[in-house]
Amino acid sequence: MVTYMGESAFEFSDLDREIIEILKKDGRTSNQKIADMLGVTTSMVATRIRRMEQAKAMKVVAVSDFSAFDYNLLLPIGVDVKGRRANDVAEELAKLDEVAVVQLVSGRHDIEILVTLPNIDDMGEFLLSKLSQIKGVRSLDPSFAVDIIKYDFDVAPI
Repeated sequence: MVTYMGESAFEFSDLDREIIEILKKDGRTSNQKIADMLGVTTSMVATRIRRMEQAKAMKVVAVSDFSAFDYNLLLPIGVDVKGRRANDVAEELAKLDEVAVVQLVSGRHDIEILVTLPNIDDMGEFLLSKLSQIKGVRSLDPSFAVDIIKYDFDVAPI
């Protein structure tokens, strides 16, 4: 999978775009195979990939399926903060192994998190023993993810 870390000063060439499209389909495609597909040299492919990575314009990462690691419960939780900066609470939430995503948001809650748990039996322990014990957490608004309609980290197509 390819994600873009986009600095506006970076200019993607047509070759860069073609390399990215190949890597989006299979991030493990070898430089030699990419070169063969595009009719260029292996060193040119390696140079272009290195240049994009160094510019923080792209990186190749692995993304796993939640269920492959026995996470059968996705728990989106809105977190309200009181008596402490939301940034500080978010930093502490991000340290918890069960928390996959932490976002500072505007709207109903101060922070939104996405928690992955093996099963519903682990939810009470996590909510009561871990989340509610973090200083500054005023209230929690958990929901259940009943189905995943879209799971796509390719959020910045070029």
